[in-house]
Amino acid sequence: MDPKHLEEMISYRRKFHQFPEEGWTEFETTYFIVSKLKQMGYETILTGKQIINPQTVMGRDKAKVREAIDRSVKDGVPLDFIESCDGYTGAIAILDTGREGPTTAFRFDIDGLLVMESEDPNHLPVKFGFASKRPGRMHACGHDGHAALGLAIAKWLIQHKKELKGTFKIIFQPAEEGVRGAAAIVGSGILDDVNFIVGSHCGGLAKLGQMALVHGGVLASIKYDISFKGTPSHAGSNPHLGHSALMAACATAMMLVGIPRHGNGVSRVAVGTLHAGEGRNITPVHAKIECEIRGQTEEVLNYLSENVEKIVKGNSVSYDVESKIERAGYSTTLIECPDLLEELRDVGKQIPEVKEIIDLNAPVGGEDFTLMIKRVVEKGGQGALFRWGCNHRGHHKGDFDLQDTESMPMGFEVFTRFAQKKNGV
Repeated sequence: MDPKHLEEMISYRRKFHQFPEEGWTEFETTYFIVSKLKQMGYETILTGKQIINPQTVMGRDKAKVREAIDRSVKDGVPLDFIESCDGYTGAIAILDTGREGPTTAFRFDIDGLLVMESEDPNHLPVKFGFASKRPGRMHACGHDGHAALGLAIAKWLIQHKKELKGTFKIIFQPAEEGVRGAAAIVGSGILDDVNFIVGSHCGGLAKLGQMALVHGGVLASIKYDISFKGTPSHAGSNPHLGHSALMAACATAMMLVGIPRHGNGVSRVAVGTLHAGEGRNITPVHAKIECEIRGQTEEVLNYLSENVEKIVKGNSVSYDVESKIERAGYSTTLIECPDLLEELRDVGKQIPEVKEIIDLNAPVGGEDFTLMIKRVVEKGGQGALFRWGCNHRGHHKGDFDLQDTESMPMGFEVFTRFAQKKNGV
């Protein structure tokens, strides 16, 4: 990798790291990406409803979006750019080489997490002065590196346009955390003409120097927002007149984690938050649970989903409260395309930074890129997911880091060499 190109990619990563934004609020990140793409010479850059189908959007908090817009404008993002986004984040750059060939898409997620970054002086972002400037928010899963990688690859593609054929779609996806963003992009139809789609993620089970081909193990998942509405009463003088949303929520939380696990595959249930009540001496009127289920197959996921709905409805009746279940995110299992994975393996063998290629099948977390692969495969194409390794103590933690100067060149080389392999003249 050219040293100047590497230096620029690392500077992008460290810029993103300082200003993390939660899913569906990445207006500053999107503006930075679009600005750089324009400087590179991209003429077709799609944003807003051009790439997002509002009907398939999940887990988008309108109040947080409004706050993010106000913050972004205050921080210098032009209002006309915000308006052009239609209230949605993310961008897709399209490069048409002018020569007949396949349409190849690369996907890079851009959102951060609600995690407080470590202040340990040995934590590399602290040590080198690029730690998060937003308390309680952090790029703790490497999406800052993913976004920077996308920009670096976009620049390489346009610089090597004369050596390539077909069309490229470089996807900068919002709201991957909580598996919320991919469904909205898929729903726009922007992927329906794609022949090959490749995505990557740093770390996981892949250590520094390892390239991992993901064959399976990605769990299908549904994220739920469950709310209860009860009846208020004075807890001392008229407790019998009230109906507690808090008690309904507590019973639900306990029963959710008690759902029997499925015998035909891995299953997971997690209750993440429970917020309820108005005051010490008031029968609680409002309660909200944020939870998730994961399954090794859609059969297992559907089994868990049916149980969630039964439990919520049953407790709604038992505690005489109103209830509402909303899907805040969804992802499916990974469709394996063996031929494409083997082509990535061949690419990896040619890269000096790749010391070892490993194959992953073990059950791990969810990934909404699975929805993009599914749509491309349904339309006759192929898709694949790989990991470029880094050394870490766990994703979604305040001390997460990816050793950018050492790890990111591998990701860059895999994508650019794959582009040459599939779309080279």
